[in-house]
Amino acid sequence: MKTMEFPHKAPKNHEYWTDDFSPKYLRIWIKNRSRYFNYCEGYPSSVWGFMNKKTGVFHSPVNSKKVGKIVDTALTSPYSAMTLNLNPLMAAFNE
Repeated sequence: MKTMEFPHKAPKNHEYWTDDFSPKYLRIWIKNRSRYFNYCEGYPSSVWGFMNKKTGVFHSPVNSKKVGKIVDTALTSPYSAMTLNLNPLMAAFNE
């Protein structure tokens, strides 16, 4: 198995963790440690994305149980592997 080289550093009060999603993919989670939620009995987590164990390629999530398309990690954020689909006007004001 290839060692994971993650492209982002966890934002303040967040942490990453992984689990084996399938024999082929590793699921990458991001956990918000800034506030405790009573409704979920802990800190909320969401799926950042997926990584192919063999090739090390990152994929965006469709949801927590479905792997999406391959993504360029330069276009992802520390919060999600889903890339922004901006029109030209929105792109002009985005960073």
